[in-house]
Amino acid sequence: MNIARNFHSLKTALGCLNRSSLTSKSIRRESHVVSYRKGPPAHSNATKIGAIAVGGAMWWWVIWHLWHEPDHITGEFEYPNSAKWSNSELGIPKDD
Repeated sequence: MNIARNFHSLKTALGCLNRSSLTSKSIRRESHVVSYRKGPPAHSNATKIGAIAVGGAMWWWVIWHLWHEPDHITGEFEYPNSAKWSNSELGIPKDD
């Protein structure tokens, strides 16, 4: 009985612990889109234009550097002709 009287006095002292305030408040986290059994919402025009701009800039950068610095792909030096290599250079033992 003493515990119930103390809880009742605490509840009246605080004044905010009533049933309606505890049940009506719910914490909702809306930081991302959840699309369960339905399609996701459409992107905004700003998002579409931004994606196209970033993709275009990326491809421009790749093609520009492939055109002006092809050595990143093909190598800096001329590839040696393997037909001119001797067996000793390749580590192949002599035939007996």
